[in-house]
Amino acid sequence: MSQLTLSLLIHNHQPVGNFDHVFAEATDKAYEPLLDALDRHPSIRLALHYTGPLLDWLSAHRPDHLERLAALVAREQIELLSGAYYEPILVAIPDADKRGQIRKMTGFLQERFHHHATGAWLAERVWEPHLPKPLAEAGVEYTVLDDTPFKMVGLRDEDLFGFYVTEEQGYPLKVFGNVMHLRYAIPWHPVEDVIVWLRRQAEAHPGGVAVSGDDGEKFGLWPGTWDHCWGDDGWVERFFCALEENEDWLRTRPLGEIAAEEAPLGRVYLPCASYEEMTRWALPPDAYADFARVRSELQEQGRHDALQFIQGGFWRSFMARYEEINQMHKKMLWVSRKVHQLPDGETKAEALDHVWAAQCNCAYWHGLFGGIYLFHIRVANYAHLLAAEELVDQAVREQLIWVDVEEGDLDADGTDEVVLNTDQQVLVVKPSYGGALVEWDWRDRRYNLLNTMSRHREGYHQALRAAAENGRLILPGEEEIPHGVRVKERDVHTRLFYDEYRRAALLDHFLHVDTTPESFYQGHHGEQGDFIDQPYQAQVSEAEGKAVLTLTREGTVRAGEVPLPVRVEKRISLEAGSSQLAVHYLVTNLNEIPADVQFGVELNWGIVGGDSHYGRLEVGSERRPLADFDGSDEVTSFSVGSTLPDLAGEVEVIVNRPANLWHFPLEVVSNSEAGYERVYQGTCTLLWWAAHLEPRLPWEAKLTLDLRDG
Repeated sequence: MSQLTLSLLIHNHQPVGNFDHVFAEATDKAYEPLLDALDRHPSIRLALHYTGPLLDWLSAHRPDHLERLAALVAREQIELLSGAYYEPILVAIPDADKRGQIRKMTGFLQERFHHHATGAWLAERVWEPHLPKPLAEAGVEYTVLDDTPFKMVGLRDEDLFGFYVTEEQGYPLKVFGNVMHLRYAIPWHPVEDVIVWLRRQAEAHPGGVAVSGDDGEKFGLWPGTWDHCWGDDGWVERFFCALEENEDWLRTRPLGEIAAEEAPLGRVYLPCASYEEMTRWALPPDAYADFARVRSELQEQGRHDALQFIQGGFWRSFMARYEEINQMHKKMLWVSRKVHQLPDGETKAEALDHVWAAQCNCAYWHGLFGGIYLFHIRVANYAHLLAAEELVDQAVREQLIWVDVEEGDLDADGTDEVVLNTDQQVLVVKPSYGGALVEWDWRDRRYNLLNTMSRHREGYHQALRAAAENGRLILPGEEEIPHGVRVKERDVHTRLFYDEYRRAALLDHFLHVDTTPESFYQGHHGEQGDFIDQPYQAQVSEAEGKAVLTLTREGTVRAGEVPLPVRVEKRISLEAGSSQLAVHYLVTNLNEIPADVQFGVELNWGIVGGDSHYGRLEVGSERRPLADFDGSDEVTSFSVGSTLPDLAGEVEVIVNRPANLWHFPLEVVSNSEAGYERVYQGTCTLLWWAAHLEPRLPWEAKLTLDLRDG
């Protein structure tokens, strides 16, 4: 009978900053049951990959799990894969960090398990052709990719029963193709059907290797999978028994053995790619729908010959789609460069580890799994970036109290940002985009106060709208219906609002007289000026421990039949050693006749716990939830803050002239395995005034913002 090797690879991951209870639940429902099954079936041999954040948590909270894992490794039942320690998307980080993170993981596996890992897992299997060189330089001999890039270059399913060799600048790397059919079949198809498929492949490809690598969380953590995988008559137990019953023709072996002992099928050069779902998620919403439609039509027509050449987007597109994520990514690169300039030693090593932790991939993209919309994950990434930056500043500065200004293209958009630094705060201002404040870091808290997400249109929103129109929404606990869409609340589709500009801070509005809080919340208010996202002129001055950034724009406001020429000037001031930030506005009518306008300043706050009782917004003596839709007149001060340890403080905003205040939550509608739901991303506050502008006489308003202990 023809022989076939089945090489299983299971990838276990929890991101930096995830909740302890999620680590614990994943361990109890997915990671531990798998070790139990392997103990019961010692002839089943496979490869496992644990990411660094998970290994760190297990070391602290479940050391017994690692002891069990070590025993399985020692008896050569399990092979462990290396990879970048904190699970970054490798193509998105500097080569020095690629090598450093992989060497950290390989070293950990050697020290803790006495295991020399020769293979590496690539986060989300994101591949670009330059990767063989840094991987080989870090000691990696092989990796696993999805079959998508292999098919893009003309290979077919029958060509993937083994591995190929690729290279970059003469640095070789062995690459296995992860078979999509197996990735979907395990553990969803009946065990008998999987065995039948494997038998067919043994007959068609005698001596071949079938590879299946995927997330360990689908074996118990994803909704409905615990009963399916581990309950009575569980899928995994039946599958392992079936593998043992067919061991006369079907062997299980880890990838490293095959890479070391077998010959390659040939040479291959692969394009930028990931798994097919990722290439769809990376597309803009309209292209997302078109891509799904084209693939569906070709599948219905049985055009698999054409399907393999239908390519979607690629991973880096997420940074084009989401400015907030591009900001965090370029901040990471900015800090990484600073850290690498330090001399070798303990400080540099500690700072590098913070940078590497901030490179954890989950906050940099979005698909079915929250991703960028997971607020606490973004909070954790920024905390590590600010910790690294603080170590650099302490190492290179002699003074304890200081102020400094940097100018440069931090976010790599072709225009310069201004970075105002003190020992207390870091402000990143974009003169090219409305003179907006896009990052405000509270150094002592290691917290970015503006860590929000705008409300973006997503490709999957159309499916929600269609299901709502056709009465196919399914609430928790309700039975499945044909073509049904699961939601966590009945009217979630009515919360699909989208922002036409980035929700940052110090955004300058001229409102229509008929603007209401509801129309502003929904983004239908109709901006009357051309200031919100247009360029401002910037001028910086530094003197005696103080930095002042003056931003000016001359634009127009639709305040009557004839457009009104208006100059807006805002001066942002901060001092060394101070927790305060001052913003002085001058709005000048450049016409020769008086005019009445409604001028507003928008600030969007990324306050952790803002959708819970931990977050708070105070107006006078009244305390409100940050997630409330509300407003007040004649406001002279308000504060926002959280009592959660990540922040444990508040920002007080004082205005020199009474203002109207509107505030509301920024909520996106996100999809997950459990259904569509609203997810809190921040709180918008708008201060606005009915301003009478005399010709050439500046109207002024002053804001003083103070960071205070909560």
